[in-house]
Amino acid sequence: MSHITEKYFEQTVSSIVRALQFDSSLKAPDGEYPFGKETADCLQWFLSLAESFGFETKNYDNYIGEVVFGEGEPFAILAHLDVVPAGGGWKYPPFGGVINDDVSDGGVAGRKIWGRGALDDKAPAVCCLYALKAIKDQGVTPKRTIKLILGCNEESGWKCIEHYKTAAQLPKEGFTPDADFPVIYAEKGILHLTAFFPIQNAPFKTLTAGERVNMVCDKAVALLTKKAGQELALYENFTECFYDNTTNQLVTYGKSAHGSTPQKGVNALEKMLKFFASMNEDCKAAYEVLFNDALALQKMQDETGALTFSPNLAAFDGERLAVTVDIRFPATHKKEEVLAAFASAGIAAEEKSYQPPLYNDRNGNLVQTLLKVYNERTGANAQPIAIGGGTYARAMENGCAFGPEMPNEESTIHQANEYVTFERIRLMNEIYYEAIYRLTVPTQKIHIATIKTTKN
Repeated sequence: MSHITEKYFEQTVSSIVRALQFDSSLKAPDGEYPFGKETADCLQWFLSLAESFGFETKNYDNYIGEVVFGEGEPFAILAHLDVVPAGGGWKYPPFGGVINDDVSDGGVAGRKIWGRGALDDKAPAVCCLYALKAIKDQGVTPKRTIKLILGCNEESGWKCIEHYKTAAQLPKEGFTPDADFPVIYAEKGILHLTAFFPIQNAPFKTLTAGERVNMVCDKAVALLTKKAGQELALYENFTECFYDNTTNQLVTYGKSAHGSTPQKGVNALEKMLKFFASMNEDCKAAYEVLFNDALALQKMQDETGALTFSPNLAAFDGERLAVTVDIRFPATHKKEEVLAAFASAGIAAEEKSYQPPLYNDRNGNLVQTLLKVYNERTGANAQPIAIGGGTYARAMENGCAFGPEMPNEESTIHQANEYVTFERIRLMNEIYYEAIYRLTVPTQKIHIATIKTTKN
């Protein structure tokens, strides 16, 4: 590992641990805290740490903050400090920042830090801050004004970015350390919509499912009608459901995953609707649309991949089942194609949020510089990729996502037991340092060590 970044490793680890100890999941607005006090506290802690390194900082009303370094044309590093809810199933406190080398579940060997936000996106944000410190401590002043921007609402609406655009000027170019290596040049469009399915003679009085639209639903709960409770044993697929005869509740469990990769999770709502489909024709119709691609939407594809469709939230009001779906459509397609499919099928659908696709020049200087740093450091011969996830990169005219996840690794982002390894921290420290240096310092020098990172 480069001696330039190695000396900051222990500090980086300590700072990541502290960052993970803030529960910065979305809370109700509280006066001057638009996303909850603890999220604001996390932002202020990060900015205070940067100030202690001698950087200029700004806090934009606890929506978003920035660390400023250098002079000249602005360059952005867009990270975020908010996290999705912890959910259940953790073996260590999700906001504890526990360090150990646990591999009891067959996981990756080596020292790890456990906690919600370990990879998404607190550790990468901290590593980028220490990359700036490493440059500054050499007495180097970048010839671009680097803005390390820390959002507080990336996971649930991007109100932080909207606020920033009203209070400051967002740089036209930059990267976000909030996705995958080697480097991402294109991102699918993101459409969240709620579809409404009338259910006559429903076998349940209430049905609720999911926590967040961009997390694969890991639990669904239905309060059955008396008749349905008495007839449960008559139906197939009952083995995947858990029934409490004292409360007359039916529960199904799944496995959470990021909404952009529903195939990596197990959807609890799918299990529940599959069961109710055997009892009720309206439930069957809803199941076919939501989980059997009755609208043929998943045939939509291009070089950025096929459309993904993840029904993650549900609620029944006594007449209609409202299901909110996370849809990621290929970058060369349009949201109107999706909306038209629902309309043609006579299904009422309400658009909740939308982010247009990102489609950048894969041979441009930004993408190619980041790709070169990654390939030199890892010895790979990778090419730019496209993803279904949505990142801050699409907020800029020329933006891309760069790390921290590696190709073909099992992701724990948005899942229980999220962690970051010490090895990954070392890699991020070095790659982000070198990438920022090459993109913002006019006399480019090679700082990457020729040996691979030593595992710890």
